[in-house]
Amino acid sequence: MSILYLHGGAYINEITRWHWFLIRQLVREVPARCVVPIYPLAPSGTAAEVVPRVAELARELIAEAAPERTVVMGDSAGGGMGLATSFRLRDQGLPQPSRLVLISPFLDATMSDRRQDALASRDTMLRRPGLVEAGRLYAGSLGLDDPRVSPIYGDFRRLPPMTVFTGTHDMLDPDSQRLAAQAREGGVPVDLHEVQGAPHAFPVAPTAQGARARASIVEACQRSV
Repeated sequence: MSILYLHGGAYINEITRWHWFLIRQLVREVPARCVVPIYPLAPSGTAAEVVPRVAELARELIAEAAPERTVVMGDSAGGGMGLATSFRLRDQGLPQPSRLVLISPFLDATMSDRRQDALASRDTMLRRPGLVEAGRLYAGSLGLDDPRVSPIYGDFRRLPPMTVFTGTHDMLDPDSQRLAAQAREGGVPVDLHEVQGAPHAFPVAPTAQGARARASIVEACQRSV
C-alpha cells in the first residue's frame, strides 16, 4: 500500500517530528510506503501552484500502486490540501485513491462559521486572525472561497470514502461537521470520529487520545486495501 501524507502547519510551517512519528507508525503497522512531499510554503507556494503538483504526485502513486492500494492523508492544512487534490483528480477524470483520511482538516480559510466563536477559548493552539492571514497568503491571487484554498466550497460528488478525525476543543471542528454533512449529501461515505475534549490535530500528538486515534487510522488504511 502507498500513502500520500500531506503535513499540516497552516501552509506556512514545515513538517514537525510529531508528523514523522505518525508516519513511522503507518509504515510499520499498516504496513505502507509513505510518500511525504515537502511542498513549498506560502507565500512562495500558493494553492494555484501547489494543488496541481500534489495532484500529479497522487496520480503517479495511484498509477503505480493501483487505486485500491493508495490512500491520501493529511492533517490540518494538509487535510484541506488532500481534499482539494481529490477534487482535481476527479475533475480531470483520473482515478481516485481508495480513501481520504483527514485529520482536523483546515477547510475554510474564510473562518466565517460563527460556531467557531464559542470554541475560541477552548482551543489552545489556533487563533482566527492567524488562520485568516495564513489562508490569505496561501490563496495568493485566488479568492479565499476558491475550493483550491477552501475545499469546503467544492463539489462533493464522486469522491472516495473519507475518514475524518476532529475534536470538540478544535476551532475547526465545525468545518469537519460541515464536511461530513456535505459529503454524505453528495453520496460519499464518511466515517467521522469526533472526540469529546480533544484539541486540534490530536491524532498527531503524543497523548492517550492521539494513540487511540492513530490505531483507528491504521485500521482505516488496512480496511482500504
